[in-house]
Amino acid sequence: MGEEVERTEYSRAHRREYRRKVQLCLDVFETMLAQSSFEFERPLTGMEIECNLVDSDYQPAMSNSEVLRSIADPAYQTELGAYNIEFNVPPRPLPGRAALELESDVRASLNAAEKKANSQGAHIVMIGILPTLMPEHLAGEWMSESTRYQALNDSIFVARGEDIQIDIAGPERLSLQTASIAPESACTSMQLHLQVSPADFAKYWNAAQVLAGPQLALGANSPYFFGHELWAETRIELFTQATDTRPDELKTQGVRPRVWFGERWITSIFDLFEENVRYFPSLLPEMSDEDPVAELAEGRTPKLAELRLHNGTIYRWNRPVYDVVDGRPHLRVENRVLPAGPTVVDMMANSAFYYGVLRTLSEEDRPLWTKMSFSAAHQNFLEAAQHGMDARLYWPGMGEVTPDELVLRQLIPLAREGLRGWGVADEVADRYLGVIEGRAKTGRNGAVWQVETVRALQERGMARPKALAEMLRLYCERMHSNEPVHTWDISS
Repeated sequence: MGEEVERTEYSRAHRREYRRKVQLCLDVFETMLAQSSFEFERPLTGMEIECNLVDSDYQPAMSNSEVLRSIADPAYQTELGAYNIEFNVPPRPLPGRAALELESDVRASLNAAEKKANSQGAHIVMIGILPTLMPEHLAGEWMSESTRYQALNDSIFVARGEDIQIDIAGPERLSLQTASIAPESACTSMQLHLQVSPADFAKYWNAAQVLAGPQLALGANSPYFFGHELWAETRIELFTQATDTRPDELKTQGVRPRVWFGERWITSIFDLFEENVRYFPSLLPEMSDEDPVAELAEGRTPKLAELRLHNGTIYRWNRPVYDVVDGRPHLRVENRVLPAGPTVVDMMANSAFYYGVLRTLSEEDRPLWTKMSFSAAHQNFLEAAQHGMDARLYWPGMGEVTPDELVLRQLIPLAREGLRGWGVADEVADRYLGVIEGRAKTGRNGAVWQVETVRALQERGMARPKALAEMLRLYCERMHSNEPVHTWDISS
């Protein structure tokens, strides 16, 4: 859920002082990049899975406080909506059979959490957007109990000065106004972390940006919001609009959105933090007592709390992370592209594909991002979000290509090579890349299965709301089977 804050209102003097402190942190960070010893010798991966809670009728269950008390595991935390929880998977090394052990551990943990949730009349669902969520569910007490979330909501609307317009085109266009950031709570993702050295950060981030379009086309799992069929991965556009601090006039001026793909390839992690400070005013100007200059001078590792908090309110799809563990600083690329679900094996396959391709792309003598414009990578990302497996993507050396052709001809071999480079066992690569291959060959990801199932149910005479609930029931059955989504049928 991010760092908690202590207040929901901030004075003008407080904001001015916070800006000064953030700039000071940035200066210290620049010095650290040149001088400090960062932890990276044993690359670790991490995963966060955001989940939804539903009741016995597969409607949103606003009961995360009760469910979390019952689960009683610090790995599970609140998220923005009272019907959301987040599962933080402890960091692991990549090599050997670690991923198979991780899959087993994640399934066991989620199964145990599901049993505890059942005792509170709830079920846990891993899906990009809960398809049964409707406007009336977000009209009452929808927000988790957290000063941070209330402060974030208030700061966004103070900055914006008016209600937020949600307008998403698609097969069934949705247009509405909202007086809170409640629609953002619908967006549940899985986040992948990779610890890297300062010297390697830029090439890994650039590679992640290149990969974002194909990654999203393969993994789309959010076709419905408020009962409307919209994008294959509606979460991308919904998250962008639901947290937008810009009224129309600022958009017209070219002011950047806080949910941001970026606008250029980088040469250092510093580029991203410097952009954050230069372009984005604070949303949560919470101050710490730390003097980062003094900490560094004393030979200690500064926490840079203000810079980290500021970074946490700028929602890049591939976000830079600075953190301190056991007194040692480290850097991570946080990949926020993918939705949650459909199954643990699907998410593990998405992870293996990502880490494998990322390794190979980042080590090429002539990197792919030197052969394509940044705007082409951004366009791929938006095209994949809208159309999923039906997208048309640009790829150097291939021109415009479909995701299945790109994945089968180019990316799976790159992923296999990269996993070998990480020291991942062949049986791990075979299991997870086999899932990716199956998805590419069938053209069926979570979004495709959801839409096909709802259409089949409606053709049998079900109204849309009932069809969405029944589809979600079938989805949950199959989610617990841990059979990959491309093998799912659509019969009841």
